[in-house]
Amino acid sequence: MEYSPEFKKNFATAYLAEEYERLAREADEALAAAGADEELLRMAKEDEVRINARQSELLTEIEQILSKDKEEASAPPVSVVMELRAGAGGDEAVLFAQDLKDLYQKYAEHRGWKTRTVDDLTFEITGENAYDALRFETGVHRVQRVPLTEKSGRIHTSTASVAVLPIRAKSSITINPADLDMEFSRSGGAGGQNVNKVETAVRLVHKPTSIDVRSSSERSQMANREKAMQILTAKLELLQEEKEAMEHAEERKAQIGTGDRSEKIRTYNYLQDRVTDHRLKESWHNLPKIMAGGIDEIVEALRVAGAD
Repeated sequence: MEYSPEFKKNFATAYLAEEYERLAREADEALAAAGADEELLRMAKEDEVRINARQSELLTEIEQILSKDKEEASAPPVSVVMELRAGAGGDEAVLFAQDLKDLYQKYAEHRGWKTRTVDDLTFEITGENAYDALRFETGVHRVQRVPLTEKSGRIHTSTASVAVLPIRAKSSITINPADLDMEFSRSGGAGGQNVNKVETAVRLVHKPTSIDVRSSSERSQMANREKAMQILTAKLELLQEEKEAMEHAEERKAQIGTGDRSEKIRTYNYLQDRVTDHRLKESWHNLPKIMAGGIDEIVEALRVAGAD
């Protein structure tokens, strides 16, 4: 393994890299000070051998750390965060986003996974293979139905976007604290006096990308900050993956889409009792069952298509 100045940018290897460079300077200074003096040159050469041996040890340590980081970063996610946002359609879009949240939570319960609300329409799912099952839900979901408040029976079309974010024990992304704006506020909703009096909710804004994340479900400000950092890291990882995918778009298979949240992936048509996935060009009926979490057939069809 050869030395690289990039090692100083990694928090875990920075101190080893700095020691490697200090030893290099020490060897150069000893040789320069020796000049033409044979005895001093001999001593400098002996020091150089010692320094080279120590530098080799440092490189081995760096390689072990980087290898471990890479292994942990590629390990299966420990959980998945689903973030839903209302799109076009006003109040009906908000209701649809809530319907989708209920759908995924019921599906998770059916699979025996644990769910926990992070903030409003954002929640976390913990369970084996949760990310593999839900990763293809990212995108724009469209609903066509007659709202309860619509007296004329006119069909409304509304949308909601879904982002599926894998939370890993170790991330390949390093966030500079100087790139963050942090805000604190009181958590809303039920939760007793602590919710109303203490500013435990945390909002993070990543200035270079303008990505913002909020966590309000934890009891302490520190816990909400840690959860918000996990979600922000996952979003930055997704952004990096999308950038790399665009650079190699011609080499990728596009059977199930890019995973971009702006891509319309599915329509829920209540009048026709039908759900259509536009990537697969396939439809399923029995909408009440599907909205109650019965998406097993859809998930499996997407998994098979994604594995091809």
